[in-house]
Amino acid sequence: MSDTKSTPDASHRHHLGGTRSLGFAVLSVSDMHTESDDPSGHLARDLLAGAGHKIVHYALVGNSVADSRDKLEPWLNDIAVECAVTVGGTGVSSRDLAVATMEALGGKRLEGFGEIYRSLSYAEVGPLAMISRAGLYLVKNKPVYILPGSERAVRTAVEKLILPASIHLVEELER
Repeated sequence: MSDTKSTPDASHRHHLGGTRSLGFAVLSVSDMHTESDDPSGHLARDLLAGAGHKIVHYALVGNSVADSRDKLEPWLNDIAVECAVTVGGTGVSSRDLAVATMEALGGKRLEGFGEIYRSLSYAEVGPLAMISRAGLYLVKNKPVYILPGSERAVRTAVEKLILPASIHLVEELER
């Protein structure tokens, strides 16, 4: 019997949607980085592509609800985009606007992702995990993951949650 806390292995992949390749959009939100100097955004792209998914769109915008919304909305209308990931803006400062962006796009929050992410993060960084507002929203019937801006956070979320569950989630949304 496997440990219920571990990521499911290949023998359980059929429950999670198999090996289908998905089209992802990746949006980094930062006032400190550029597209050429975006370690966390590049890491998200590399991990997703390394798992066989296609990166359909990538960009970096400043900390602005309008800029993020204006970039994400057309991407989510693109049939090639099946999932999106945003990096940055999930903290509690006045410049952390990822949640407000999802609300501006009419996103419906799915509670489980944030709960599990914070649990995983707690094991890595301790009580500071509670101030993360990482989450999963459905926007235009597509999953949009909002992740903290650190490389550690991106790696944890992508490897332990997004890669194992996104195919199944997309297939459920297509029903």
